[in-house]
Amino acid sequence: MIIKSLEQLNLLASRIGEKISNTDCIFLFGEIGVGKTTFTRNLIHFLQKRKKVELTDVLSPTFNLLYEYEIKDLKIMHYDLYRLKTTEEIKELGIFNDNNKTIKIIEWPELIKDNITNKIELKFIHTNMENERNLKIVGNGKWKNFQTNEL
Repeated sequence: MIIKSLEQLNLLASRIGEKISNTDCIFLFGEIGVGKTTFTRNLIHFLQKRKKVELTDVLSPTFNLLYEYEIKDLKIMHYDLYRLKTTEEIKELGIFNDNNKTIKIIEWPELIKDNITNKIELKFIHTNMENERNLKIVGNGKWKNFQTNEL
């Protein structure tokens, strides 16, 4: 699918936000500047609005590795693994130690080899058009048949 605008990216985040629960994991693939953090910001803001919580800044955790968000009964762990080089570094973070209580959004998840249930992967690819992105969505568990036909 082709994402042609920020509005379409926001709609995608909303569609995922309608279905997400505290057992889910989102893997975000793509080069720097392709829209991974923008998608995450849209998703977190959608959830904050839905739960009537004040909107917060959602920044890229590239240097911190992790930002946490509490949205009433939802806890979101937003990771950016860009600077990590080994699977051992990933294991030390303990990302999956709290597997049933936290939504995990992970940018640059290439080193994660664990078999994760209820995972959706968004693979963003730059196109020749500056504001367009090619998007491939792959899911398992409840995300296996996730459809985006109406975006």
